[in-house]
Parts: sequence; structure tokens; C-alpha cells
Amino acid sequence: MRLVLMGDLHYHEIDETIPGWLEARDDFYRIFLDRFLELEGDAHISLGDLTNYGASSELQEVYEMIRQHDRTFYHALGNHDLYAQTRMEVLQITGQARYHAVVTDRAVLAFLDTAKEMDFEDWGGWIDAEQLQWFEEVVKASGTKPLLVFAHHPVYNTTTNSEKEKGSIHPSIDMWNILNQKEGVGIYFNGHTHVDSIVKQNNWTFVQLSACLDQHGLRIVDIEQEEIRISAMDITDVALAENVGTLYNHMKHFRHNPNARGIESDRECNVPFQLAAKQK
Repeated sequence: MRLVLMGDLHYHEIDETIPGWLEARDDFYRIFLDRFLELEGDAHISLGDLTNYGASSELQEVYEMIRQHDRTFYHALGNHDLYAQTRMEVLQITGQARYHAVVTDRAVLAFLDTAKEMDFEDWGGWIDAEQLQWFEEVVKASGTKPLLVFAHHPVYNTTTNSEKEKGSIHPSIDMWNILNQKEGVGIYFNGHTHVDSIVKQNNWTFVQLSACLDQHGLRIVDIEQEEIRISAMDITDVALAENVGTLYNHMKHFRHNPNARGIESDRECNVPFQLAAKQK
């Protein structure tokens, strides 16, 4: 089983009075999404902040590009996706579920909604009691089958910068009370902090993806018989590098991080089933 993941995309509206911005945006995102979606996989996954402000035009345009490819696409909501509209309005446009689980022969995939709705002052993560109860039931029901969790915000004090204010699911939410109930392999994928990071704690591996504008790359997740392999793929099209400066130099609500890549150990890893189970 193969999954293809991307971090924060931040597809955004533009000011057409600024020369070259429209062309730069359309070229960058068309190329990036084509490379993302042309890869073979059982599912293609966005870890949130697919858009920069969650405006109807942003969501409709980026989903139009995505739907041109015949792929199974999942989108975990990010805080930027919910700035302009209510959660219900966004989900009506995307056709996605707010949170849900997919059970396959190889693994259980759980998609969380950690974003606050139309809160411009606090971009940190939150999960309500109803969703937490649901997630706990998913963890228990997964048994020893590998559990892969996809969310926008990291768990507090796991990956790089997740200990910072507004950098994670709020620390008052005891995620470990749920995560510690997992038997065997658990992997938690997230975006939000715009820097690659991989951290192992207990029997969980936390994998954080940087923003696509900062680091032109994807993650490939191969779920095999005895291990899960997480590998990095760089997208090297010259047009991406040529256009990206025009984008983040004019965008609101986005700050370029030149150190998003981190070191190589923050981008790839293997998770053996037996070893992960013994670490608990």
C-alpha cells in the first residue's frame, strides 16, 4: 500500500495589478499538483492549509486542479483553510468529511480535524470532546494493525517547534492519554510549523512536513509486510524555483522559512513493526 503526502500548500488569491503574480502562481501550483498527483498511490493526502485563507475562490480553484486527476484525495483541515468561512461551508465545497477513518487490509488511516473556525488570533490546534472520544475508539479498535494518523497540527512537544505557543494541538488536551492505548505501530503525520521533522516517542513516530512553497517536496509512505518506509521526494522543476519568490514575497499570512528542510534524518525513516511494538 502506498500513500503520497504533501504539507502546507497555501494556494492563494492574488492581486492582478502586481505584474507576473498571476502567471507565477498558476505555473507553480499547476506543476506542483501535477507532480503530486501523477505519482501512483492508493491515496493522496494533504495535511492541511491546502489554501492560504479558505476563501471560496481558493478552495474551488485548487479542487478543480485536483479533480482533473482520477485520484483518491484526502484533505485534513488546517487553520488557514478555515479563516474566511465556516467549517460547514468549507466542507460543502471540498466534499470531505470533517474527521473519519479508513480501514484497509494493511493499516487503519485516521484523519483528524484540529483547526479552529475563523479564529485569526489563535492559529493553534484544538480537538473537541466528541472527536477525542471517536479517536480513542479508533485507536482501540485498530488493535495491532498499524495506525496512521493525519492531522494539520502536531501533538504538543513532539516534532520541531511543536512546543511553541500556537505550534501544536493545545497542550491542555492530553493526546498521550489516547495515543498510549495503541498496540504496536503508530505514526502521526502533520504540517503547520513549516519545517521537516521526524521524532520517535514510545511506540509512536511523528512525521512533520514543511510547506510546499519553502521545500518543494513530498513524502511517499509504503506500508509493507514488516515495516513502513517513509521516503522523501524532491520536485526539481526549474519553474518552481523561478516562480516561488514572486509568490511568498507578495502573499499575506505566509512567511518564508529558508530552513524548512532540516537535516536528512528529518525527512526519511523506516518503522519496523516488531521494533515499534517493543518500544511501548
